[in-house]
Amino acid sequence: MTYKTEQRNLLLNFLQNNPDTMFSASQIEQALSSENISRSAVYRNLAELEANNKIKRCAKTGSREVFYQYYDTQNCKNHIHLSCTKCGKIFHMANTIADVIVNDVETSEGFEINRGETTIYGVCKDCHSQNFSSTEKLSS
Repeated sequence: MTYKTEQRNLLLNFLQNNPDTMFSASQIEQALSSENISRSAVYRNLAELEANNKIKRCAKTGSREVFYQYYDTQNCKNHIHLSCTKCGKIFHMANTIADVIVNDVETSEGFEINRGETTIYGVCKDCHSQNFSSTEKLSS
């Protein structure tokens, strides 16, 4: 049996208010430092929220840290996610593109993709254009 605590509510509210970003436990602890939530309470509540499918846990390429993201919406569970390795934002892939990818993989590989659990890592257009603009300025 689970019960809601004030600390769990604060943590869940923080993640709900930032659904397109993945956070490490230390980033969450830092963001909620004014609320006096201990590190052990952060980890304990993250584990409980993950067990209840309210959040999902994943790793970023090139990092040993574990990251957490709010995940308790049906809309999110039906999308392939795109994660920017520069800014950390997460986007839903357009269903028309995801359908093509999923169908191609299922047809050619006989492999069924779980959309809500699939994340593709790369650089978003905003970060890509910032890098391009910086490179342009250097070459001028």
